[in-house]
Amino acid sequence: MGTDMRGPATMFDTVLVANRGEIAVRVIRTLRSLGVRSVAVYSDADADARHVREADTAVRIGPAPAAESYLSAERLLEAAARTGAQAVHPGYGFLAENAAFAQACTEAGLIFIGPPASAISLMGDKIRAKETVQAAGVPVVPGSSGSGLTDAELASSAREIGTPVLLKPSAGGGGKGMRLVRDASVLSEEIAAARREARASFGDDTLLVERWVDRPRHIEIQILADDHGNVVHLGERECSLQRRHQKIIEEAPSVFLDEKTRAAMGEAAVQAARSCGYSGAGTVEFIVPGDDPASYYFMEMNTRLQVEHPVTELITGIDLVEWQLRVAAGERLGFAQEDVTFTGHAVEARVCAEDPARGFLPSGGTILSLYEPQGDGIRTDSGLTEGTEVGSLYDPMLSKVIAYGPDRATALRRLRGALARTVTLGVQTNAGFLRKLLAHPAVVAGELDTGLVEREVEGLVSDSVPGEVYVAAGVLRQAALTPWGLRPQTPDRPERPRPQTPDGLGGWTDPFSVPSGWRMGGEPAWTVHHLRVPGHDAVTVRVRGTEVRLNEEAVIVWGSGGLPPVSGRGGAGEEAASTFTLHLDGITHTFHHSGTWLAREGEAWNVQDHDPVTASLTGAAHAGADSLTAPMPGTVTVVKVTVGDEVTAGQSLLVVEAMKMEHVISAPHAGTVTELDVTPGTTVAMDQVLAVIAPQEPTAPQEEQA
Repeated sequence: MGTDMRGPATMFDTVLVANRGEIAVRVIRTLRSLGVRSVAVYSDADADARHVREADTAVRIGPAPAAESYLSAERLLEAAARTGAQAVHPGYGFLAENAAFAQACTEAGLIFIGPPASAISLMGDKIRAKETVQAAGVPVVPGSSGSGLTDAELASSAREIGTPVLLKPSAGGGGKGMRLVRDASVLSEEIAAARREARASFGDDTLLVERWVDRPRHIEIQILADDHGNVVHLGERECSLQRRHQKIIEEAPSVFLDEKTRAAMGEAAVQAARSCGYSGAGTVEFIVPGDDPASYYFMEMNTRLQVEHPVTELITGIDLVEWQLRVAAGERLGFAQEDVTFTGHAVEARVCAEDPARGFLPSGGTILSLYEPQGDGIRTDSGLTEGTEVGSLYDPMLSKVIAYGPDRATALRRLRGALARTVTLGVQTNAGFLRKLLAHPAVVAGELDTGLVEREVEGLVSDSVPGEVYVAAGVLRQAALTPWGLRPQTPDRPERPRPQTPDGLGGWTDPFSVPSGWRMGGEPAWTVHHLRVPGHDAVTVRVRGTEVRLNEEAVIVWGSGGLPPVSGRGGAGEEAASTFTLHLDGITHTFHHSGTWLAREGEAWNVQDHDPVTASLTGAAHAGADSLTAPMPGTVTVVKVTVGDEVTAGQSLLVVEAMKMEHVISAPHAGTVTELDVTPGTTVAMDQVLAVIAPQEPTAPQEEQA
C-alpha cells in the first residue's frame, strides 16, 4: 500500500455522516461493519430520527430548515471537531457535491469522503464539464456554450438549436430545476421558473440549454477511482423510468446494451473520470437515443454516491460505501477492470412521499404503521421508523426497495411482491403506482424511455377507490363503537367474553366485533358513516349487523361459511401486527390499518370521516366563486396578485414550493380576486384555501339602436 497526500492507508476511527434519512442509515451500516465509530447530525425536525438512533453518537446542528442545519458547513465542521471525527461522508444531496464544503473539510484537517474539490467544481459546472470531457474524446449533447448566459442568450440558443430543448441548472442535479420546453413562446416563463428552482436548490441559478432527444434512454456508468491512478467501471444502470426528470426505477444491467456498447460506454466513463482527476465513487450519465444504442452522449457526472447504487452492489458484490471509505483512507483499488464480473439482475424502486393521482405532488404526515420487507432477494434501504414525521422541508424520497434475482424477470417479480408488502400508513406514497409500472408490458419487455411514465400515467393511476375499501372502513368504524372495540387478541391479552344479542351476533370469539344494531321491539337500526378519501366524492356506508349498504346499494358481508365481517390477525409477527381481513361476498380482502388509514398491495387510502352539513356550508360560503387550494403541503414563495385584481384564465397567480419542487397556481377562469389568504413565506397545508376568484360576469348584449 502506498501513501499520498491523504496519509497512510489506515482506516478511520470516527466518521461524521453529514446527511439524514436512508442514506445516513446506509452509510452507518457499512461503518458499523468495518468497526468505525459513526457520528450522526440532526436538525430539530430529526431529533428522534432513525439515523440518529443507529449512530454511535449524534450532534444537533440547528433548526429544521436545511439552510440552518444540513447545509451549514460551519455547523457540520464544528460537529466533527466536537466528536473527534477524522473524516466526513456527505451522502448525496445537501453538500455532497459542494466544492467549497469539500475544501473546507480539507482545510479543517478532515478527509472528505469523495473526490477532490477541484473535480467537484469542474464536474459540478455542467458547462465546463461538457467542454472537458469533449476534449477527452467523450461525445456530448449539442447545446449552448459559455457560462453565465442571460435569459435572452438562453432563449436565443434555444431557438437556434430548435425546440424541443431542455433547460438545466449548471450546478446540482437530481432533476431539480430542469424544464422541457416544446413551445418557444413560453421560453421566458420557463427560464424564470428554472432559475428560481435552481437558486432554491443549489444557490446558483446559472442555466444551460441542450437539445432534447425524443424517447431517449438514460443510462449511467458507475466508476471507482483511487489516488494512485487506478480507475475502473462497474457496468451500467438503466435509469429511464422517470417522472419530472427524476428517476423512480433503476436496474442493472440494461437490456438495451450489448457487450461491445457496454465496454465502449464504460471506457468513455473512465476517460471522463481521468479528465478531471477523479477519485472515489462517481457516476457518468449518458443520454442514449432509443433507436441506436451505439450513439450515446455525455450528460453530466455526479461526483458522489448515487441513490441507485444498491443495484450495482448486488450484481457485482462490491460494497460501494466501503470502497469510498477505503479510497479516502489512501488504499489502492483491490481489483482491476478484468476482475469485475456481473451476476444476475437487480431492480430498485424509490418509495416517495407523493401522490401519483395528483400529478406526483409531495405529500406528508406521520408514519403510523410501518413494514419494510427484507431477505429472500429483497433489500430495503430506509430511514423510517413508526412516528417519523414527513414534512415539506426535505426530499420526498423515504426509502428504496431493491430486488435481486438470477434474471430480470425474477427480479421484477420479486420487486412487485415486495412493494405489495411495503406499508407506510400515515403518508401517501407511490408504492402502488410503482408496482403497477413494473407490470406494464413495455417495462416487462425492457422497452423503456424517459417519457414512458408520463405517457402511460393515466392508465397507472387509480381514479377511483375500490368499494371494499369503504366497506372495510365502515365496518371498522362500526366495530369501534363497541366497548371492546378493535382489539387484536394476543397471548398476553386474551379475548374476554362479550354480551349476546337476540340474533346471536354479539358473541363472536374473533377479536373484532361489529354491533348488530339490535333494538327491542323493532328491526335492527342502521348506523350511518359518511366517509371520504381526499380527491374523491364522499360515500355513505350504512352498517346493520352483517349487512352493509354502500351508497344505498346492499352488500351482504356474512358469507355462507358463517365468517364474521371482520377478523383480526394481530400478534402474529411484525408484518401482521396491524392487519385484518374483510369477508365480502365470498371474497376475503386483507388490509393493513392504522387510524383512518387502510392499505393493501402497495395502495393506501386515508378514509376520513365526512360531515355533509359542514361541507355544504363551506361550499355555500364560496357560492358564485372558485377557491384555489394548495395542491400539497409547503410554502408560498411567490404571490403575483392582490385582492381586487382582474385576472385572465390560466394566468399564473401564486407559486407553492415543497420538497424542492415548485407548483404554479393559475386562475381557472377570468374573474376578480376576492380573497387572498397568503403572502410569500406562508406555510400551507394540503387543500388549504389560498385565494378565491369570482368569475367574470357575462357581458349583457347591447340593444341595437334604431
